[in-house]
Amino acid sequence: MAIFREFDAGEHHDRSLEDRRRHRQLVEKSIKDNLADIVSEESIIGQSKDKKVKIPIKGIKEYQFIYGDNKNPGVGSGDGSQKRGDKIGEEKAQKGKGKGGPGNEEGEDVYETEITLEDIINYLMEDLDLPLMNKKKSSELLSSSSMKRVGYQKNGINPRFAKKKTVVEKLKRKQLAKKAMHEVEEDTSSKDTIENTTKFKQRFPFRQDDIRYFRVKKKPKRELNAAILCVMDTSGSMDSTKKFLARSFFFILYQFIKMKYNNVEVKFIAHSTTAKVVTEVEFFHKVESGGTYISSGLKKALEVIEENYNPSYWNLYTFYVSDGDNWSEDNEAALKSGKELSEICNLFSYAEIIPSLYGSNIKEIFKNGIDKNNFTAVSIHEKQDLWKSLKEILKKELEAR
Repeated sequence: MAIFREFDAGEHHDRSLEDRRRHRQLVEKSIKDNLADIVSEESIIGQSKDKKVKIPIKGIKEYQFIYGDNKNPGVGSGDGSQKRGDKIGEEKAQKGKGKGGPGNEEGEDVYETEITLEDIINYLMEDLDLPLMNKKKSSELLSSSSMKRVGYQKNGINPRFAKKKTVVEKLKRKQLAKKAMHEVEEDTSSKDTIENTTKFKQRFPFRQDDIRYFRVKKKPKRELNAAILCVMDTSGSMDSTKKFLARSFFFILYQFIKMKYNNVEVKFIAHSTTAKVVTEVEFFHKVESGGTYISSGLKKALEVIEENYNPSYWNLYTFYVSDGDNWSEDNEAALKSGKELSEICNLFSYAEIIPSLYGSNIKEIFKNGIDKNNFTAVSIHEKQDLWKSLKEILKKELEAR
């Protein structure tokens, strides 16, 4: 029996609350399901956190009664052979989907919503429930954010206009003028003097001499610094599909670390049998022929750290991506370089994307040979594995604290 309850305004019931909750769940699910597609074309560095990203959202279907036309009795009933999850009347639902011809059935509602890059990262990080990262190192940096006010001056730019000080200067001038006017009144009581006194009391405007601006000075201050080294095998075996996933992988890791530190620098290292520092465009679009020596990329990362980032002052993150293809003669050297990176980095990870059929067992060599809490090795076979792998890597940062 249906029960109808009278609406009580005193309960402050928000009828749209449930719709907003379900919409938020749809947005979060769509982000996680389409993570690789959303960020695959985004530039890793140089993006504003306020940049808008479009996300497709499936419409919310409400439960409703559907009345049949009685031409096919029992079309909504099973005969006992169905299993949980089977759709009754599947054949009827396919009506109009002929080969190459247009359909005549209603499609699924899909619409787009826009959110910022910062919102995407926040949605993803909510699922991780991570505390602050291990920010253990900092150094002296001279930056525009370290400006300090050291007094006032008569000239300056509008953003540094000192309102209160300007008003104080005007009041000081007004008090001096009042004192002078009072002395004049005592000496004479002429008609002109009385008129001037009346005008003085009615209006006392600002003058250019009253205007004051803040004087600022740059002062070095301690800031938290992070350096991210993105290392990838760019030999012929790393095709466009693998680089598509690699871009999404690096993008999320970079954005997450950028949110946690004041100053973040990133270096891209591409390698085949030799390695070099390249631009972001070259990193994702350059293809080299020849074999693969994983150790060349990791050794170059160590060189970049030694030349640019003192481990005593920088929080270091090295992320390596490959399809697992490596010459067996290089495995020992690769393991040695991996161990050295895990000694000096906050986090070192190895991601194997769509492993090659002819790949080596380098992933197992790393997992068995590097006994550090700040190291993790993951496999990404398809884009649905991307978020699971990212969660595993970022949780390693937590365990390494």
